[in-house]
Amino acid sequence: MTPHLRALSVHLFTATGAVFAMLALLAAADEKWGLMFLWLVVAFAVDGIDGPLARKYDVKTHAAYLDGVLMDLIIDYLTYVFIPAYALFVSDLLPGWTGWIAIIVITFTSVIYFADTRMKTLDHSFAGFPGCWNMVILVFFALSPNVWVILITVIALSAAMFTPIKFVHPVRTERWRAVTLPMALAWTFFAGWAAWVDFHPESWAHWGLLLTSVYLIFAGAAQQLIHGRDG
Repeated sequence: MTPHLRALSVHLFTATGAVFAMLALLAAADEKWGLMFLWLVVAFAVDGIDGPLARKYDVKTHAAYLDGVLMDLIIDYLTYVFIPAYALFVSDLLPGWTGWIAIIVITFTSVIYFADTRMKTLDHSFAGFPGCWNMVILVFFALSPNVWVILITVIALSAAMFTPIKFVHPVRTERWRAVTLPMALAWTFFAGWAAWVDFHPESWAHWGLLLTSVYLIFAGAAQQLIHGRDG
């Protein structure tokens, strides 16, 4: 296979995320939350794989006429933000006005963050919460916390988008990657299992989701505390 075909194949692989987004949306329209999140987990896995492949096969050189970064952002907004926010609103997790506040805050702040060219730090972490609402809202569905816990978490993470607090990239942030990458893989497994059993309240996967989520949310801030703001 020529370098061009390999690079093009990576772009086509990235584009499958749009198909999984549509499948997730169709499931959400039928309020099949487990199936919806299964498709979002698949899209999440694709998003984790396509970046290393793009760098390995140098898509910016061999298939530069397709903008992989733009393609990735479009799909990420659908799968990370838009569809999970819709699910949160339609479900009974946030009734009445609380649901309206959540979807307005999530969609508005996220689109601004996604357009911010300063979202990546020098160590390939994220500057501010990177809008991974697919992960956060999946945990909400699994644990069914109190309405106020959900609403305060949504507001706090939305505000955190516009702070200098770091959030690790599971693949690209080198510091603690030996821990972070397995944690991200474990989160993906627990998330897939929780969705597969349709968020059964007695599923053991929920505890794994909680523990891995706490690590992924706070690892970047912990690195800043230990190694300094630029560390």
